[in-house]
Amino acid sequence: MAPGAPGAPGGRSAPAARHSWWPLLLLCLLPGTCPLKAANAFKPNILLIMADDLGIGDLGCYGNSTLRTPNIDRLAEEGVRLTQHLAAAPLCTPSRSSFLTGRHSFRSGKWHQGVNCESRTDHCHHPLNHGFDYFYGMPFTLVNDCDPDRPPEVDATTRAKLWLSTQMAALAVLTIAVGKVCGLISVSWKVVLGAASLVFLFFVSWYASFGFVRRWNCILMRNHDVTEQPMDLERTTSHMLREAVSYIERNKHQPFLLFLSLLHVHIPLVTTKQFLGKSQHGLYGDNVEEMDWLVGEVLNAIEENGLKNTTFTYFTSDHGGHLEARDERGQLGGWNGIFRGGKGMGGWEGGIRVPGIFRWPGVLPAGRVIHEPTSLMDVFPTVVQLGGGEVPQDRVIDGRSLVPLLRGAAEHSAHEFLFHYCGKYLHAARWHEKDSGRLWKVHYMTPRFHPKGAGACYGRGVCPCSGDGVTQHSPPLLFELSRDPSEARPLSPGSEPLYHMVVAQVGEAVEQHRKTLSPVPTQFSLSNIIWKPWLQPCCGTFPFCACGQDGDHSET
Repeated sequence: MAPGAPGAPGGRSAPAARHSWWPLLLLCLLPGTCPLKAANAFKPNILLIMADDLGIGDLGCYGNSTLRTPNIDRLAEEGVRLTQHLAAAPLCTPSRSSFLTGRHSFRSGKWHQGVNCESRTDHCHHPLNHGFDYFYGMPFTLVNDCDPDRPPEVDATTRAKLWLSTQMAALAVLTIAVGKVCGLISVSWKVVLGAASLVFLFFVSWYASFGFVRRWNCILMRNHDVTEQPMDLERTTSHMLREAVSYIERNKHQPFLLFLSLLHVHIPLVTTKQFLGKSQHGLYGDNVEEMDWLVGEVLNAIEENGLKNTTFTYFTSDHGGHLEARDERGQLGGWNGIFRGGKGMGGWEGGIRVPGIFRWPGVLPAGRVIHEPTSLMDVFPTVVQLGGGEVPQDRVIDGRSLVPLLRGAAEHSAHEFLFHYCGKYLHAARWHEKDSGRLWKVHYMTPRFHPKGAGACYGRGVCPCSGDGVTQHSPPLLFELSRDPSEARPLSPGSEPLYHMVVAQVGEAVEQHRKTLSPVPTQFSLSNIIWKPWLQPCCGTFPFCACGQDGDHSET
């Protein structure tokens, strides 16, 4: 799908508050007079909204003229819009002491970080162990398997490989047993039975992990309790909205942080009847327009409770649109505008350039458009500053507070270099020459599109990050994004006199960056998926896990 959008999406267009805020807000109405320390002293509410797999070209405020997104567009009109906002790490909170002291926090929607380490009840990865006071949503991710009316999606290639491995192992054990019976092999029956038991355990573990994906992975939790297993996707949107609005109403008299991590617009694109068939772009367009409605309902709750002028609101997406998502009806993924690539591509702009919209009436200038490079990583130190805290000092923090840039106190982004990863592999890096304004992008690896000449890795789900699925570039590819945002014209020493200087400068920055990295164990590993299904959250008797929405509401 390619909704029509005139011009580049990154183009160059551009209820009453609490009484204690009025002196500050009146002062802030005068341009340039709002003191940052005074604004921070009042610690606004913080509302973070993240869409899933939304293309930057899917919103009206980024140039789309064929999808209806009036609520998000209004947010941009009343706030600040970033045109070079870049996907990076997921938004999460490393510890309560960082910045949430004195502030109640709620994570709603998709957590995507897992739950347990050693037992089904340790909840080591749970949101409540990472700075949040309340949680309602999915601890894992959303996949086609969550919709019983759609074909399975989860790791089809992995399933096939594991099934083949199981068959081969079973055949080997059977061969040994036949050889033992025929006297061709001298081996004890204990060894044969032991090998057979291992194959059986492997099969049970494999089948438990992938044979019950919907029941074991498509679940809803409230705090530490599973409330719906498997979840009913048709009701999930109303559940999420109800929880968010209820939380706002309960906490309107104290500063809060609400992180709404939407299930929209990730496949399987479950959309309520109210929006089905209403857009010009099929099921995906319907889902985008339902997402905009959902955002509007949350914003209405903020306004109806008199919190609009005391709430710092942020809207973004985790990465670009999913180009490979399609079925017999057509495209199921988003549109990334003029930008090359999409979801899962750590280097190409279409995979990492995302919406970035901020609103804080009276503090941030309405209608401001910023063309400086920024990152999702910047949201963490921004929220810390607004919350009156300090970022951790025992590690390198790659993000920079956006408050000076958003308010107009800073002319340029605090980032000179930004590094773009696919998994653990560095695919590209960019350099913003602040004196000249030129923006350079160096690619060290790029995915091999399939079929040849296509713009994505069709037939693979997403493009691979390494191995045979990528091309190593030596010398690296060089683009000047300030003149070629579509990355259509790679530069060479013959066409760009500064080619060698730029490549060397970025290469040195990459080396310095790598010195700041520390190795960590891989948590999303095959062994964790295959061999530890008993770590899955469960309501009921394991492995017969099942329960429905209880309808109870926590008054936290």
